[in-house]
Amino acid sequence: MEKTDEMVGVAEGVAVAPVGSPPLRRIRPWRLGAALALTASAAAVLLLLGGARWLNQPAVQAWRTVCLAITVQALPFLLLGTALSGAINAFVPAELFTRILPKRAALAVPVAGAAGAVLPGCECASVPVANSLIRRGVTPAAAFAFLLSAPAINPVVLTATAVAFPGNPAMVVARLVASLATAAVMGWLWLWLGKERWLRPVLRHQHTGHRHGRSRWNEFRLGFQHDFLHAGGFLVLGAMAAATFNVAVPRSVLDTFSGSPWLSVLFLAGLAVLLAVCSEADAFVAASLTGFSPTARLAFMVVGPMVDLKLIALQAGTFGRAFAWRFCTATTVVAVAASVLIGGGLL
Repeated sequence: MEKTDEMVGVAEGVAVAPVGSPPLRRIRPWRLGAALALTASAAAVLLLLGGARWLNQPAVQAWRTVCLAITVQALPFLLLGTALSGAINAFVPAELFTRILPKRAALAVPVAGAAGAVLPGCECASVPVANSLIRRGVTPAAAFAFLLSAPAINPVVLTATAVAFPGNPAMVVARLVASLATAAVMGWLWLWLGKERWLRPVLRHQHTGHRHGRSRWNEFRLGFQHDFLHAGGFLVLGAMAAATFNVAVPRSVLDTFSGSPWLSVLFLAGLAVLLAVCSEADAFVAASLTGFSPTARLAFMVVGPMVDLKLIALQAGTFGRAFAWRFCTATTVVAVAASVLIGGGLL
């Protein structure tokens, strides 16, 4: 086969690099996710069985309760996201997304961010969907804006926020505006400063979509299997880390920070990252933190759906660690700034 300056072929989901470029390593990310899932599942089984005396200690029981709650809470939305990702890959024409979104990337970013309002899922669902959108030809900046907005402004989340803060519609509006602003700013920042080399080589060069002569249902099954095994392992890993923090940090630490307006915002933003509460439930957690200011609680709800332990792990496993640490750090800064500015004006 004649080789050109472009990628010359893809086999078995492995990218083939252009001539003259360094050889790409064969990457099987689903194997890492499956290994993590099996390891975490084995550890969870041991903890749940409770055969040893130390496993029945109150702290260990609380840890496994929190870990199981986070995993069970997020699993349906992870299933939804991976199923939607597989369906997009197998059934939706690649040209559809480029036709819907504006051709100018700077305009596609806010449109993709606003489109996040139609997907009733959490951050676990948005990562595989954004991954599939990129592989279908959507500009990464627009896909990342969708990734951030979908778990934060969908109807389920906004309704839960209204229920958690009865008689306070300003909190719902503030969450909507701050989350949309963060998603749009991060998309534009990627257009300005983002580099393609920060993404996985397989993600940059992988060919996806329906191929002639192959069953669409078989492609859907293979795509769903790949994404679920991959993302599921990182989800369990993030849930275990969040449960560890939840059990280890005493309540007195929370009370120490609630007195300072600035420290309370930063503390609740960091707490949102560490607790990894699903976006459909985080409004009720925020409402229970009555000792903190409304702006601090808004920061908790804006940062949490965009940056938390399980989401960082999912992004690192899907897009690569080089992307995840840069993108999550920048997102946290932008989300906190948006919460302070918008919360200060509306709340």
